[in-house]
Amino acid sequence: MDGVKDGVMDGDTARDWRALSAAQQPAWPDPGALGETRAFLRSCPPLVYAAECDRLTERLAAVARGEAFLLQAGDCAETFDGVGVDQIDNKLRTILQMAAVLTYAASVPVVKLGRMAGQYAKPRSSAVETRDGVALPSYRGDAVNGLAFTEASRRPDPRRLRQMYHASAATLNLVRAFTTGGYADLRRVHAWNRDFVALSPAGERYERLAREIDSALAFMRSCGTLPTELETVEFYASHEALLLDYEDALTREDSRTGHLYDVSAHMVWIGERTRRLDGAHVAFAAGIRNPIGVKLGPSTTTDDVLALIDRLDPERRPGRLTFITRMGAERITDVLPGLVEKVTASGAQPVWTCDPMHGNTYESASGFKTRQFSRIMEEIKGFFEVHHQLGTHPGGIHVELTGDDVTECVGGANAIGDEDLRTRYETACDPRLNRSQSLELAFLIAEMYRARRRDARGSARPAEERR
Repeated sequence: MDGVKDGVMDGDTARDWRALSAAQQPAWPDPGALGETRAFLRSCPPLVYAAECDRLTERLAAVARGEAFLLQAGDCAETFDGVGVDQIDNKLRTILQMAAVLTYAASVPVVKLGRMAGQYAKPRSSAVETRDGVALPSYRGDAVNGLAFTEASRRPDPRRLRQMYHASAATLNLVRAFTTGGYADLRRVHAWNRDFVALSPAGERYERLAREIDSALAFMRSCGTLPTELETVEFYASHEALLLDYEDALTREDSRTGHLYDVSAHMVWIGERTRRLDGAHVAFAAGIRNPIGVKLGPSTTTDDVLALIDRLDPERRPGRLTFITRMGAERITDVLPGLVEKVTASGAQPVWTCDPMHGNTYESASGFKTRQFSRIMEEIKGFFEVHHQLGTHPGGIHVELTGDDVTECVGGANAIGDEDLRTRYETACDPRLNRSQSLELAFLIAEMYRARRRDARGSARPAEERR
């Protein structure tokens, strides 16, 4: 059985989200087409399986204990046209390259979680977009309507949810083939980094670390100790659980346990605009067994966070809950310490990750929505600094990126300027880091991790040794 009856999740463990206020939902103009689409989705095979979701929960529990690091990355908004071998290849390759650098530098496993295979819907600050006096519904992602500014394109169409399912299935199939077929072999992945080290203006800065990784792999190979695990990689999929008609229709009851799982992704998260405690999104997430993420902006209070823990993780299950902070570079060191302190004192142990993208978005002089690489790094540094001072674990990062050579975020070692944005500004929604900027970010975080470990070792030595 699929755990869904007439659009309402079965079981006493799940509330009927339809009885509650659901923010950011499209005004579907054709209820009949929506009903047909929901019926189709309820009949579809799962995109992921409950056991895979449970395995991710176990991996995230290790992150919460400080034994691993979470890299959650991918597109701001996937598009149906972007479901191609080259696009998925480039994106996956970039994430795996970042993970290879972080794994070596942090000396802990890196949990790899893509913002992909389902990130086809976006919340918007306004329901309407106006151009030259013409007002049309805002673009809400390919799952809802089209990007072209025409009446036909911007009309919400629930049949797009079928396309979302098929595009997600195609993406997951390709990712699984890549990650289990030798494509993700660590030796191969690190070799991909060499062109970045060679071509980046800051290449010398990273060459030392890159050589160390090569040396470690060469030593293991010469000793005959390269494990077969290097040939494959665990890779999980996540997206924002925004469109509740879609998520609900893909909720299934696990035959092993009787628990409900949203089988559209291994992990889903609730956005800053939809995390109301009395709202439909929180009610939906409370009823499923998947690991859950929650975005926390600068207005978040300690009462908000503690109430979210009680609502979404009443059992205090390790790995169940991930808080994704998106404070902005100016606010991170002011707001985050109080939240972490209160949560730690409560005995809860969520994963803490940093989204340095959304709090640092602005409009450039040339009129493009963009982000400054230095501000992104400043927020990450503040995130690490807070956790270092409190003795807690900076669990990971959550970034929007692409493996393509776009020009959407300014700065970085290649010094993309405001005038360069128009060259290859291709995002359907928010600006993303390109491959070079993403790898630079990974190397900089690796340096921070190393410095943090050196400080920890230094403070652990007897006082007479430190003198």
